[in-house]
Amino acid sequence: MSDFRYEVDIQAPPARVWSVLLDVERWPEWTTSVTSAKRLDIGPLTLGSRTSIVQPRLSKRVWRVSSLDETYRSFAWTTQSLGLKIVGYHRVDETDTGGSHVTLSLHFSGILGPLIARIFSDLNRDYLAREGNGLKAHCEVIPWPIASPVAHARQAPS
Repeated sequence: MSDFRYEVDIQAPPARVWSVLLDVERWPEWTTSVTSAKRLDIGPLTLGSRTSIVQPRLSKRVWRVSSLDETYRSFAWTTQSLGLKIVGYHRVDETDTGGSHVTLSLHFSGILGPLIARIFSDLNRDYLAREGNGLKAHCEVIPWPIASPVAHARQAPS
């Protein structure tokens, strides 16, 4: 198996979940699968942006954004070394209730891809679950929908 996938429903609006996902340098605040994340470019995450990621039990890797679709709230990034290419996919869809359905996946390819995927299969599944569950916990901290302070002020008796 060279593909791993984790899906989670989050009781928070897709815009909120998407903004948390795009702020990759803050991932260590909400997932234990990332020890550190440092953007190697200035500005917002865009096609071609690079991020250096350190994860427990793995060597530091540089991930480059290979696709980004703001409309469909999805991005993929790729890391590679001799004989190995890994693509990480992230997608946020809106649920019928206005919450979010998040899909996270990894695809291993290259001559060493299937072997590395098999050796690290348990770790891959664990890290995807940590990322998904950490994102859920982080995004659900503040109940939603959140009424603005102005809306509360208008509802107050005169």
